[in-house]
Amino acid sequence: MGTLNAANTTIQAAESGFHAPSMAEFFPAAFLFEGTPFEMNRVMLIRVLATIAVVVLLAVWAKRMKLVPGRFQSAMELAMEFVTVGIAEDTMGKEKAKKFMPLIVAIFFGILFWNVTKLIPFLNMPGTGVIGLPIVLTLAVYVTYHWAGIAEKGLGGYLKDSLILPGVPWPMHILLIPIEFITKFITQPFTLAIRLFANMMVGHLLLVLCFSATSFFLFDAANGFQFFSIITFAGGFFVFILEMLIVVLQAYIFALLSCVYINAAIADDH
Repeated sequence: MGTLNAANTTIQAAESGFHAPSMAEFFPAAFLFEGTPFEMNRVMLIRVLATIAVVVLLAVWAKRMKLVPGRFQSAMELAMEFVTVGIAEDTMGKEKAKKFMPLIVAIFFGILFWNVTKLIPFLNMPGTGVIGLPIVLTLAVYVTYHWAGIAEKGLGGYLKDSLILPGVPWPMHILLIPIEFITKFITQPFTLAIRLFANMMVGHLLLVLCFSATSFFLFDAANGFQFFSIITFAGGFFVFILEMLIVVLQAYIFALLSCVYINAAIADDH
């Protein structure tokens, strides 16, 4: 009977003290310009703050560049070299990459800063955790690689190069052309946006779940259940460390795939 009462007490505490994370966290109430196209909520504020931060960081770096670099300049130069050489030039070649370098640099650093806000106290939310921003970034890349391909080859040449596989018997084109069209014009942009959005959303929910459970077990649970706060905190700490890698990895993957798609659009061969 005592065990049953203890269980009931714990369940009642859970109902009143623990709230599992939900998708509602990504749609907070507006605090400015509600009901207008300029509506401002917590997620939008985080995006604005991250954008200002990356612009200021790059501006300060550019303004303070010296012949003999200090630690800050050296770190920024390494980061910039990683993007310009390690991503863009290694994927597209030095000459082709020059034209698209501003876009790739903006994409990488923008996504990195919008992602990392999920790990910053009092922000605790990725700017890319709501699908709107990944869609905007994807549309920028989508328009760029189709525009670049058409500018390089002309509309007819670009469509032919994108949809018709060389060396394939002509009856097979009846099947392959629709597949290539779906891949190039629908699947690629869809997966580009969903990959970034889903990783940021899931990571945030895991962090909130682990640390909310830790708070509940530590402060609200009774009858020895406080012990589980150690387990949930350890899980949350592990997820936090993993997310430090993922926020960089997702920026890298998005920038890399952008280069791959642009290069495929302007390449001479299929």
